[in-house]
Amino acid sequence: MASEHKRAAGERALDYVKDGMVLGLGTGSTVYYTLQKLGRLVQEGLKIQGIPTSKATEEMARELNIPLTDFVRHPVLDLTIDGADAVTPKLELIKGGGGALLREKLVASASKRMIVIIDESKQVDSFDNLEIPVEVIPFAVETTVERIRALGGTPVLRERGQSLFVTDNGHYIVDVKFPSVTDVSNLHDTLKRLTGVVETGLFPDLASHVIVGTEQGVRELGR
Repeated sequence: MASEHKRAAGERALDYVKDGMVLGLGTGSTVYYTLQKLGRLVQEGLKIQGIPTSKATEEMARELNIPLTDFVRHPVLDLTIDGADAVTPKLELIKGGGGALLREKLVASASKRMIVIIDESKQVDSFDNLEIPVEVIPFAVETTVERIRALGGTPVLRERGQSLFVTDNGHYIVDVKFPSVTDVSNLHDTLKRLTGVVETGLFPDLASHVIVGTEQGVRELGR
C-alpha cells in the first residue's frame, strides 16, 4: 500500500505545475511517480523544462522525453518537487537517503517554492536518533568523522556493497545520529562549519508545502 500512497502524493504535486514553468526534478521513490505522470503530461502538450537533482533523475527524465535545462539559462526555478526521508510538523526535512542531498539543496535553494511529497511513514515529531546524512570530502575523511563525533553524534560512513558510497559529486556520505535534536537550524549550521563537511541533509526552511499520501487519501500541509 505504501507505493499507492507515494503515487497519490507524487501525482497530486503536479496540480501545482503550470505551462511554461521551470521545475526542479527531485530524486527518490515518490518522485518516480511524479516523473512518470509528468512525462505523460509533456506528451499531451504541457510545456515545461526541468533541472534534475541527480544523474538517476536526469536519465529517467530523458527516457520520458521531459525537456531539461540548466542554471545558465534559468538561474531561478519556479518550483521544485522532491521527496524527503523525514518531515516534522514544522516542515523541517531530512534528505539524502539516496545520496543526492547536495544537488537537491542547490536546486531547492534556487526555487521560488519547494513542494515535498511523502507517504505518512515519513512524518516524525523530531529528528532524535534519526540518521542525518552529511556529505563530506574523501580527503582526510577520518578526521571529519571525528569532528562530527565530537559534537555528540554517532557517525557511520555509508557503504555500498564492499565499498564506500560515492555521491554524484565524488564525495562520501556520513550518516549520523544525535540522541537529541532540539534546534534543526543550529545543528545544520554547526555541522556546516566543520572542516571537511560539504553539506548536510537537514533542510530546516526550504519546504513551503508538503503533500502526504495516507490510508485516508492525500493530505496537504503548508507553512
